[in-house]
Amino acid sequence: MGKDFQTADLRSFAATVRAGSITRAATALQLSQPAVSQRIQRLEQAAGELLLIRDPNGVRLTAAGEILLAYAERMLALHDEARSMVGGAGPTPAGRRTIGLLEDLAITTLPGTLADFAALHPHVELEVTVGPAATLRRMADKGRLDLVFGDPTVMPESTVRWQRQVPLLWTCAPGFDVDADPLPLVMFAPPCRWRQPVLDALSRHGLRWRIAFQSTSLPVIQSAICAGIGLGALLVDNLPPTAVRTSGPLPPAPLVDLAIARRAGTDTDSALTTLERLLRRAAYNSLPHEEPSMA
Repeated sequence: MGKDFQTADLRSFAATVRAGSITRAATALQLSQPAVSQRIQRLEQAAGELLLIRDPNGVRLTAAGEILLAYAERMLALHDEARSMVGGAGPTPAGRRTIGLLEDLAITTLPGTLADFAALHPHVELEVTVGPAATLRRMADKGRLDLVFGDPTVMPESTVRWQRQVPLLWTCAPGFDVDADPLPLVMFAPPCRWRQPVLDALSRHGLRWRIAFQSTSLPVIQSAICAGIGLGALLVDNLPPTAVRTSGPLPPAPLVDLAIARRAGTDTDSALTTLERLLRRAAYNSLPHEEPSMA
């Protein structure tokens, strides 16, 4: 029987992947670099697999490391939740935390996450801004957001902690003619970054299209799709209940990038760490995904 994974080793492993190097992980964990290296080596011995490849540019995951990372994040989240509920751990976090989300994600991952977070950190006030990527980026540049869940371009690349590609799905009203030429589309209005990949996917497949309706509002987009105005491409949890998935003569809908980023200097903020892990868990459970990638 192999050795058990130790929580401290899993934490050093996850922090190293997030930080991109053992040196930066050691700083975030307030440990020495040799101590973090030793913990990762001990984890690799327990796993019987090489988990990280070290090179002059930092670290990158092996195939085994990618598999373990997903479990490590979930195990650490459960551990920290249990620790918070039984006996507590250190000073109780309080004060305000500001987060930004794309509307597409706010209605799918936020409600349950907020309930769990409130139970774990009842003295923390969350200020949530829901808006397009451009708006969130302006706020992040001014230091007004502690955490962002959405487009990876919203915050500087160095602050991205988790990144994943998820598929959009074609959806339309029952009876909608997906063979129409040109194909009428219901789209998010500019500057939505998911707009161009959708158009490119259709064009590469040799399909002609026209934009029949566009809006910046997800509920309005959903209503237009249900009304039969055109074909849309949405995340799985955003598909309208009266609409249907479709493929027909269509190419696969594109993959889009999602990320969680945190303002620099917040690594030791336990409330934000809890929120980040809850959001990762919600994304893992609710969104189909490709293999996880780390910035």
